[in-house]
Amino acid sequence: MRIRLALPLCLFSILFACGLSRASDLALVGAKIYPSPKESPIENGSIIVHDARIVAVGSSATIKIPRDAKVIDCKDLVVMAGFWNSHVHIMTPGLLHAERLSSEQIASQLEEMFTRWGFTTVFDIASVLENTKLIRRRIENGEVKGPRIFTVGEPFWTKTPIYVKDFLQANHISILEVESPAQAAERVREQIHDGADGIKIFVGSVQANTILIMPVDLAKAIVAEAHRAGKPVFAHPGNQEGVEAALQSGVDILAHTTPEGGPWPASMVERLTSAHMALIPTLTLWHVEFRGDSPAFEKGMNSTLLPQLRAYSEAGGQILFGTDVGYIEQFDTSEEFVWMSRAGMSFQQILASLTTNPAQRFGVANHSGRIAKGMDADLVVLGSDPAQDATAFSKVRHTIRGGKLIYSAK
Repeated sequence: MRIRLALPLCLFSILFACGLSRASDLALVGAKIYPSPKESPIENGSIIVHDARIVAVGSSATIKIPRDAKVIDCKDLVVMAGFWNSHVHIMTPGLLHAERLSSEQIASQLEEMFTRWGFTTVFDIASVLENTKLIRRRIENGEVKGPRIFTVGEPFWTKTPIYVKDFLQANHISILEVESPAQAAERVREQIHDGADGIKIFVGSVQANTILIMPVDLAKAIVAEAHRAGKPVFAHPGNQEGVEAALQSGVDILAHTTPEGGPWPASMVERLTSAHMALIPTLTLWHVEFRGDSPAFEKGMNSTLLPQLRAYSEAGGQILFGTDVGYIEQFDTSEEFVWMSRAGMSFQQILASLTTNPAQRFGVANHSGRIAKGMDADLVVLGSDPAQDATAFSKVRHTIRGGKLIYSAK
């Protein structure tokens, strides 16, 4: 009798589980799909997602839509792999002291900063580690809709940059200044043990009327300790002297171009590419910092910053998209795409900076950064094709992370 009762119950459980499984399917139908920067687009294509993974992609004529799938009609829309923003800060007032914030408050701020611009992954490169980890946990447990977050936690500097002192004091944030290689190495070990995914150093720290360069022995100690743990190191250079310090210490990623010092010499560009260093241009930052469209700003952009990006991109250097959002409040990404285009970057190069380049740089290219069977179902749906107009990268209709909608335009 028990066996006879158990069999129907078991069968019911299996069927119920299968029903739940089918209900989790997502289908994007009728889109123009860019599988990766190096592949031709699929016209009138479809993507099937199951359990956070892509299980099928191809021409709509060959893709069978599961009966119970949630269908998103993407006719006349464009689908790409989810975007990365490799330079953000989880330090806006709307995200600090997350233990006091509701899920709705956090989700609203994350949408305004990230998800409405197509970002399914962000790398936070200076914040309060414990606060950022709390936000990350609330996203990962499904309480909050938001992007995947990598973080460096607190940055390393020999002297606090002048422009953040008041902010840190007003928000009761203490970030220690590093004084010796031994002290710095110990702090690197502590932060990585506590959950940091990388390290950020200010090889150039802005002070009153000067940029203070971190001693190379100190920078080397930080980089070596991070590399022992297999973690990437970002550097805020400040100027060309800071770039030189980054080169000598073995940094992995330059967090900015440098508005001081003019174009980078060909010899410096060659050394940067030989070191396989990545560059995050953050060109919109300089527009914000120098406050507007003055002739002096435009001249500096054309004579210094755009040539730096152009030279490094043309030399084959790896470019990562990043905006410094969280430090600046210009969340709209369209301007950055315009500047990158003006620096000579092609549609494919810009798309790579948003997808395959960061996935490769941060060691997740085996499951992220492309649209293909078995890859993460991190996707962005655009209203028009950025191959025709780079600002279309910012015209997001839907953002999907792990097969779930985390943003839809109203």
